[in-house]
Amino acid sequence: MSDPLLEVEKLTVVYASRGRRARPPALENVSLRLDVGETLGVVGESGSGKSTLGKAVLGLVPIIEGAIRWRGRDITSIKPRERRVLSREIQAIFQDPYSSLNPHRTVGQSVLETLAASNEERTPEARRRPVSVLEQVGLDASAMERYPRQFSGGQRQRIAIARALLPEPTLIICDEVVSALDLSVQAQVINLLTDLQAEHGLSYLFITHDLSVVRHLCQRTIVLQHGRLVESGQTAQVLDHPCDPYTQRLVLAAPVLDPDRQSERRLARRAAATSTN
Repeated sequence: MSDPLLEVEKLTVVYASRGRRARPPALENVSLRLDVGETLGVVGESGSGKSTLGKAVLGLVPIIEGAIRWRGRDITSIKPRERRVLSREIQAIFQDPYSSLNPHRTVGQSVLETLAASNEERTPEARRRPVSVLEQVGLDASAMERYPRQFSGGQRQRIAIARALLPEPTLIICDEVVSALDLSVQAQVINLLTDLQAEHGLSYLFITHDLSVVRHLCQRTIVLQHGRLVESGQTAQVLDHPCDPYTQRLVLAAPVLDPDRQSERRLARRAAATSTN
């Protein structure tokens, strides 16, 4: 087996408490590996620690214990300057593209922000590259001079993808990137991410609560509950034959199009909840 691109080992994250009572860990003893060109799904209910995991990899939250390694190098506590350099290799796309785009800056200016850490954004070549990445995500050069408010939600998410793509990263952390979009636009964005992965050899850490998206996009999946990893494995194995009771409830709670099957799942979920109480 080849060395992992990203490795998280026994990671614990605790947010600072505002009162006297200590807050429970947002993540506790979580380990995972992500290989080159792979999409790893991270699922769980709200508050399970999914987004905290992504923020930990990005260096945005305090790590109490454990280690994060990138290509074998420990990046758990690297200095801000090293983190800025690393940001060229690790990018992120978030749930709400409107809040992640400055409404007072043009799309061209926003896309160029991801090159600021390397001082490349002012070079003539850098100013031509946003047009290329915008075209890769299905937008044309006219978008450069327009503002985020002039685009639909799906188009704004494409702009966010273009911005993450500009530094030519190896890993993109996708945090609920399609959950705010309607179903038809979700499918378009998922297909776009799949095409970009094939074209650029990208790896994705795909954080979501939507198991249908995980089934379509992810080779392997981990399940978090209250900050702890309760199940991991090949996506088909985790979703079709879950071992942990929490994963079983998640799968049963996922909506399906067939009303009869949905009714059966509802009854099975109630039975599972009764057996665990």
